[in-house]
Amino acid sequence: MKGNLVIGQSGGPTAVINASLAGVIREAKRHAEIGGIYGMRFGIQGFLEGDLVDLGAEDDATLTLLRQTPASALGSCRLKLAEDQLDAVLDVLRRFDIRYFFYIGGDDSQNTTHRVVEYCRAQGYELFGIGIPKTVDNDLYGTDHTPGYGSAARYVALSAQQGGRLARDMRRVDPVLVYQAVGRDAGWLAAAAALAREEEADPPHLIYVPERPLTKERLIADVERCYDRYGFVSIVVGEGIVWPDGSPVSGTQTFDKFGNPEFGAMGGASAAMVVKNLACDHLGVRGEFQIVESLQMAGMDRVSIVDRDEAFLAGEEAVRLAVSGRTGLMVAFERDPGPRYVCRTVAVPLTRVNEGKQRMPDAFLDDARSFVTPAFLDYLRPLVGELPRLARLAMRPVS
Repeated sequence: MKGNLVIGQSGGPTAVINASLAGVIREAKRHAEIGGIYGMRFGIQGFLEGDLVDLGAEDDATLTLLRQTPASALGSCRLKLAEDQLDAVLDVLRRFDIRYFFYIGGDDSQNTTHRVVEYCRAQGYELFGIGIPKTVDNDLYGTDHTPGYGSAARYVALSAQQGGRLARDMRRVDPVLVYQAVGRDAGWLAAAAALAREEEADPPHLIYVPERPLTKERLIADVERCYDRYGFVSIVVGEGIVWPDGSPVSGTQTFDKFGNPEFGAMGGASAAMVVKNLACDHLGVRGEFQIVESLQMAGMDRVSIVDRDEAFLAGEEAVRLAVSGRTGLMVAFERDPGPRYVCRTVAVPLTRVNEGKQRMPDAFLDDARSFVTPAFLDYLRPLVGELPRLARLAMRPVS
């Protein structure tokens, strides 16, 4: 069908979300079916206001730079569409003769695309809507991994590697170090810190993820074991870790418009602070905690090349699906089994994405050590790439 295209970005940023945007624009320019190429300013919220920009006017040099620019170039939002706003969305689609609708984001964004597509279908308006995945949390259903995760995981792994050296060398001053990674419902990002560990004594020693409720007894036992063995304790936590009763370790009581807890916001401490205080109080030592928040979601200096290339590919494939007449789908990734990394795009129904959160499987978690398994590291390495090697002094004593 001949018509115009619109694309928006939603939710938190990633280092590669703009690569998906660049992929959509470049591919759209190749198809005669697509007339204007429009961008939503500040996602669906700006779209409701008719705030669109002409992306077709951007030159090749800008698109090349866009592919390696972090954050959300169009601006983002966290608006949950109300039922009575869907008619207003359709009005804007009709006003600008938009027949191709793309939204880059996580599960809430995919749900927005699904609702828009279904509403237009019910009203007899032909619209081809495709969701493009994005989240550093890596918790979307229906895909092996999500664009944005590889780069954020690389950021966490490098932070754990470098911060781990700091923890090791400062262990007589601050024997406890806790690093907090983003991850509301799943521990994929916190678990990525395990890549930094080359030898047994290397940090991180312990990783706590939302998939496994934490008890104070387990924490104390783990801390004692590591402190006795290594002389210091390096811990990584996901922001969404919980106690056995399901309450957040952070103690937060603040929630966003989608009903998701907001960690570190007013009314709650951070999980890292709580864990650090419990460990230090028990050992009778000093310690510190580190929380980088959005930096791990937009660190272009630590981008994964595989992640960036796949994000661009997801944008291209979304356009190809739409112009072929397909709709109500999300671009996903499927990995071949075996030691060699081979991955391709597939299309999954948007309804599949709303089945729940993709949490870490049991095969990736080592409960006995409060750590991850080799199977998880095999899964992660191709998405992150090699980490730099750091020197190890021989430490030969002087006689």
